[in-house]
Amino acid sequence: MSSKVDFLYLDEPSMVKAGVTDMPACIKTIEEVYRLMGQGDYVMSGRNHNSHGAKIVFPDNPPFPNMPKNGPDRRFMAMVAYLGGRFHIAGEKWYGSNRANLEKGLPRSILMVMLNDADTGAPVALMSGNLISSVRTGAIPGVGAIYLARKDSKVCALIGAGVISRTCFMSLVETCKELDTVKIYDIMPASSEKLAKFIKDNYPQIKNVEIVDSIEAAVRGADVINAATSGKVQPRIEESWIKPGAYISLPAGIDMDQDFVLNRARRVVDNWKMYEAWSEELEYPWAESTGLIGGCYLDWIHDGKMTVDQIENLGDIINGKIPGRKSDDEIIIFGMGGLPVYDVAWGKDVYDKAVEMGLGVKLNLWDTPYLY
Repeated sequence: MSSKVDFLYLDEPSMVKAGVTDMPACIKTIEEVYRLMGQGDYVMSGRNHNSHGAKIVFPDNPPFPNMPKNGPDRRFMAMVAYLGGRFHIAGEKWYGSNRANLEKGLPRSILMVMLNDADTGAPVALMSGNLISSVRTGAIPGVGAIYLARKDSKVCALIGAGVISRTCFMSLVETCKELDTVKIYDIMPASSEKLAKFIKDNYPQIKNVEIVDSIEAAVRGADVINAATSGKVQPRIEESWIKPGAYISLPAGIDMDQDFVLNRARRVVDNWKMYEAWSEELEYPWAESTGLIGGCYLDWIHDGKMTVDQIENLGDIINGKIPGRKSDDEIIIFGMGGLPVYDVAWGKDVYDKAVEMGLGVKLNLWDTPYLY
């Protein structure tokens, strides 16, 4: 038996060649992830094995001269998971984030993904993670739409026009085959123009791309609504604007009337156990600390205004434990918070393709470990 350990390093150009931006393939992978999650064939960190991850946030007034100071989106985070099924892999997404990076010509977050052999723990691959993360995040609304959106959905509202809105649209247009109109709202007109051009240049089936001047204008008449904004103020959507039968996809936070959400909408999440982990790790009110609708659900349960049985998991729908869309008129809210199993799964599929194509650089950890 050999004790030699090699692993593959994949830079971003190699990841692109290996298909990391292949949205149709990513949708299939993420759908498979939800199926495995619904069966329980996964493990994440934390006491309940469903934690989003471990985060470092710096103090507002550091006691040491070289210690970083807290600031917008300034953190380090490790998101770890094991995923079973055909993947049978462990892994981690590790990243540092600082909004001040944008002033240096860098992305706000810089990410790496590590894959490890699930039996030995030996490294399998170290790869550029930014595209893994943005594409897998974008794939989730599309997977949700397969089960939760009306099949005849034609109008898509995009609230926010950043990278995540782009990748979300890429998945929604794949799974909502009848889409022909997109309405875009962003507080930055230049961002709206950029996203509109991307859609016009790449999706000729979209006959109408409109840049609108308000959230209301975007939401009214939309069959599919995707909100992906950042910042302290969350976009407000009024119930009166929402079309019966709308599918509301929330990869980011939203402000909606509590009575509407609890009594006249259906509530689906990516993985409720992750929110329960957050309730142990973070402080109430959780809506403030998570910035997600799942955090609102935690608060409302805490306040006695909601019960857990009012929330459904997408994995249970995909596995046929509960039905998907029940009627043409029901309004379905799909909240998501990001899970490391997505990164591990999509990273593993891209890694396998890279090996098949002979991409990347093989690095040696050791031929024989020095001490063990």
